[in-house]
This record gives sequence, C-alpha cells and structure tokens, in this order.
Amino acid sequence: MSSLPGGTGSLAGFTKLCKGMAVVLVAGHIVVQILPAAVNYLALIPARTIPFAWNLITAGYIEQTIYGVVISTIGLLFMGKILEPIWGAKEFVKFIFIVNFITSLCVFVTAIALYYIRMEENYLYMPLSGFYGVLSGFLVGIKQIIPDHELPLLRIKAKWLPSIILLLSVAVSFFIPEPAAYLPMLVFGTYTSWIYLRFLQRRPETKFMGDPSDDFSFSSFFPELLRPIIDPFASIFARLCCGKRQTSSEAQDYELGDNPLPGSDPIEASRRRERGARALEERLAAERLAAARTAQESGKDATESV
Repeated sequence: MSSLPGGTGSLAGFTKLCKGMAVVLVAGHIVVQILPAAVNYLALIPARTIPFAWNLITAGYIEQTIYGVVISTIGLLFMGKILEPIWGAKEFVKFIFIVNFITSLCVFVTAIALYYIRMEENYLYMPLSGFYGVLSGFLVGIKQIIPDHELPLLRIKAKWLPSIILLLSVAVSFFIPEPAAYLPMLVFGTYTSWIYLRFLQRRPETKFMGDPSDDFSFSSFFPELLRPIIDPFASIFARLCCGKRQTSSEAQDYELGDNPLPGSDPIEASRRRERGARALEERLAAERLAAARTAQESGKDATESV
C-alpha cells in the first residue's frame, strides 16, 4: 500500500499558490502580534460582525497563536501539495474561499445561538479566527481522492483522517478552557467541504457536479456499525440541501432514456479517485527521482573535491 508524501523529497515541490497563501497566514499572524487591536477588525467577533461583515472572510486567514500559524502553514503546504495539482489552482482557491466563508458564517450563527441559549456574553465577544476549517476541509478532499493511502508512520488510511481529527478534537475540548475557539470551525469545515465536494464541485473532465459514490457518502465518515443508523438522517438532510439539484439531474436522466449521466455515476467517481491516486504516485515518483539525482550529484561533487 502506498503512503502519503512524507519521505524523501517531501520538503520540495510545494506549489507557488500554497507558498503564497502560507505567506498570507504568516503575515496575518505578524500583524495581530504587532498591532493587537487589529484582531477586533480581522477576527470573527459575533457582536461586531454587523457592520464588520468582512471578518467572515478575513477571520479564516488570521492565526492568533504561534502554534496555530505553524500548524496551519505546514498543513496548507503539505495537503495543498497533494490537492492543488489534481484539482487545479482555480478550483483549489475556490474551495478554500467557499469553505472558509461558509464555515465562518456557521460559526457566527452558532455563537449567536449559544448566547441566547446560555446568556453568556463571552460567545458574542470572543475573537474567533484560524485556518482550521479549511485544513479539516483539505482532509475531506484527501479522503475523496486517495482514500486507501496510508500515513507513513501511523498506518492509518487517509479516509479516516477527518473522523479521527474530529474525534480527537472533541475529546481534547473537555480539557481546555475555550473549546469554542476552534471546535466549531473544525466541525463546520469538515461538513461544509463534504457538502461542496459531494454535491457542488464541478468536475472539468465530466462537466457534471459532485461525487455520488457510496465511498464518499456521509456515513462513510463513521464505522460500519453506525452507518445503518446514520444513513436515513443523512439522506433527509441531503434532500433538504440539494434536493432541487438532484431532482434536476433525475429529470435529465429521464430525458436521456434513464441512462446515467457521466459524472453522476458512482463508477465515474471511482475512476476519478483512481486518476487522483495515479497522479499522486507519479508526483511522488518524480520527487524520489529528483532526490536521487541530487544525492548522486552531491556524491560526485564530494568525490571531486577530495
């Protein structure tokens, strides 16, 4: 079984787009460290989101702690290295923007709701920010594209990464003082990215949207034992969210003689994942070859100098 990038050459090959976005994250962190008052305008503070609505966008790119900026930058570079070449730069940026904005919007609504339920002003004035929502979305994208690849050390398949991270985050939230500062972003980032990739992402190779395969269903995030319980609820919510699009697709299927359309067929979704895995393997092979050539050239230089 192949593994995710992490071996020889893993420190090379980061895309220019990912490097540029990493600079944005680092710059945002530096700004709020030099000018602490900037947090009031750039982070998501629910009580001030109206009229400062732009913080629904800017909050996702502001890391207030050194740990946050390190984790977000590393996660962006390594996961972007996998996803951007397969999706393309335009789709990669679109995914980040949509997941970041919808996640911030959901966090805003949740904070307002918690305030009215518990009547604690902390929910209104806590500055919320971070790239965590998008990072969790990247994990969902990796689950979709290379579900059966394994982490080099932990021997965990990529398809379980979103679920494991969420489970660990929920467990840790019982032992830290302010779980609301990050947990809602992880939860909504995961679910928003799944909704987008499942129903809305347009696939250029088929000109149709989404990934209807069973391997990418909502219940696939849970163990087999729980799936019969989760499937009915997931299908109801999916119809509420995307029923119109599904109805339109069904109508087109009917007009074409009930033949499944390209891109709406689970077999086509499986082929897309195979292409993604193949592209990743080729990328890793190229990196290993480049690293081997570099090592040979270094050895020759050392020999000549002696």
